[in-house]
Amino acid sequence: MPPVSAGPRPSAAEINAFIDAQFANVHEGSGRLVVEAAGDRAARVRMHQDARMIRPGGTVSGPSMFKLADFSVYVAILAELGFAAQQALTSSMTINFLARPHPADMIAEVRLIKLGRRLAVAEVQLYSEGEAAMVAQATSTYVLPNGGR
Repeated sequence: MPPVSAGPRPSAAEINAFIDAQFANVHEGSGRLVVEAAGDRAARVRMHQDARMIRPGGTVSGPSMFKLADFSVYVAILAELGFAAQQALTSSMTINFLARPHPADMIAEVRLIKLGRRLAVAEVQLYSEGEAAMVAQATSTYVLPNGGR
């Protein structure tokens, strides 16, 4: 089945500009989020290292990693459906913490597994900058109001 399309597909740069203009508070409380690549039902998002995301013990906090995973799914949906899908909402997310991430930029690699008229399902892999081993894995379901239109 061909992908659902709700509008022109924005580039990573256009998504960054949209986020900065319409949703800038997403950068608060942890490192700045930057879309590095988006399209073809996938996205790569970087969360820049920031002292606010480090918990006692010198590791990246779970809430910071959860935020990166959730935001990355939203980005992949926008990249596929366009800004008409900006009302997409997280329905559920499960995250598995696999290894202790060191204080560094965090990278999210997201892949949309299903993109239907009402729901999107994604898998996210999280990495510490410069490390090959995955530090967390998440699956998420988003609701697409009005069929993503």
